[in-house]
Amino acid sequence: MNTSPSCKEIPMPSIWLSLIPIASLITMLTFSVITFGVDTLAGASQLTLLVSAGIAAAIGMGVYKLSWKHIEESFILSISPVMPSILLLLLIGALSGAWMCSGIVPGFIYYGMKIIHPKFFLATACIVCSIVSMMTGSSWTTIATIGLALIGIGQAQGFDSGIVAGAIISGSYFGDKMSPLSDTTVLASSVTGTPLFKHIRYMTITTVPAMLITLIIFTILGLNHEVTSTSQMEFISEGLLSKFNISPVIFIVPLFTILLIAFKTPSIIALFLSAIAGAAFAVFYQPEALSEIAAGGSAVKGAITALYGDATLDYADNTLKELTGSGGMKGMLNTVWLIICAMVFGGVMKGCRMLDAITGIFIRMIHGRTSMVTATVVSGTFFNTVLADQYLAIILTGGMYMPIYESKGYESRLLSRTTEDAVTVTSPLIPWSTCGMTQATMLNVPTITYLPYSFFNILCPVFTIIVAAIGFKIKNICSDSKSE
Repeated sequence: MNTSPSCKEIPMPSIWLSLIPIASLITMLTFSVITFGVDTLAGASQLTLLVSAGIAAAIGMGVYKLSWKHIEESFILSISPVMPSILLLLLIGALSGAWMCSGIVPGFIYYGMKIIHPKFFLATACIVCSIVSMMTGSSWTTIATIGLALIGIGQAQGFDSGIVAGAIISGSYFGDKMSPLSDTTVLASSVTGTPLFKHIRYMTITTVPAMLITLIIFTILGLNHEVTSTSQMEFISEGLLSKFNISPVIFIVPLFTILLIAFKTPSIIALFLSAIAGAAFAVFYQPEALSEIAAGGSAVKGAITALYGDATLDYADNTLKELTGSGGMKGMLNTVWLIICAMVFGGVMKGCRMLDAITGIFIRMIHGRTSMVTATVVSGTFFNTVLADQYLAIILTGGMYMPIYESKGYESRLLSRTTEDAVTVTSPLIPWSTCGMTQATMLNVPTITYLPYSFFNILCPVFTIIVAAIGFKIKNICSDSKSE
């Protein structure tokens, strides 16, 4: 017999008690970031989430006499909806490995390098990073690989490192935000219950104008600067050709993927088929690279290894080694672990009605569509700042505002888009966040130095508020029902 109380029977906790787990989480995460730095996602953040969930559970059981069975059911219900997203993340890891070892990503990088003109270096660097990041689904991978090459090229051509880093950051986060392979994109859509490709299509309304303005600014800056050297670019191109067979043939698999998306194939099926197609393509077209990945084994063994685990090629240059390396499904495990722990924390907070108490404050402050979206942007940026982690900020922002958007009659895609505009793109602009520290370390450019030139990251939150004020392509279910 289930003796767990219903939601109506559970008393609403005070706001002060509800904020204790949040305050504990912020305090412990701050300590984790200071202590572990960029390695905080390897376990420290997950542990702080579980400890904070334990604090919330202790308050619920000790003060409000909730049963452990009720709390357990709460976080199990919270975990269940994200299981498809976890499978999606694993498939994304497999696809990234397949596309890397098959020469697809190296090919995009190679041809991207070829089109770079000195006068248009900044705009082209931004575009190349956008393409690579969209193909890999990772701003971190893009910045750690092609970003490193571009920062060297830019400095050799006399550009200020802050401007070059700003172009790299802007392009990398555009691709990260718009790629179906991105874990933050998948996370934002899954937390808010929005279909992945529907979420991506809706983001174009705010993302594309922000990127167009960004490219115009970088073009103007580039035209007003004298540039000379392209030797680093040639070095990377030669390095890619030494390991991969690169030709227009490599675009067969990406075109196949685009067709799957165009025909609205479910995300899991599309990613699975694309990963298999990429691995099969690699076996026939990149046998030497696969044999090297397999440490002298067969091409099939190398392809399988790239799908599930670490796959690196033997380059003397670290930039080229990182540029062509991938982590497969294994590389997604830290994110999967983080999501599960975050769902436990969110489930306990929801089961104890602590999220209801906190959300109630924001509901009273919201008077219309613009104030609702603005509050979401401010909250997302705030969580980014105090939690120092974009994944946690996405989960908390989406979870907190979902009932508000539902009660006001707005579609979930508005929340998912606003969450990404507020959280994903602002994360590298915070010096003490995991993204800010990582990008500054990889590019060897302080966050405060590249921040003024990360135009795309600055413009996205502004555009999401402007579009909300205008009301373009924003549907209100309640208003539509009344008008019919």
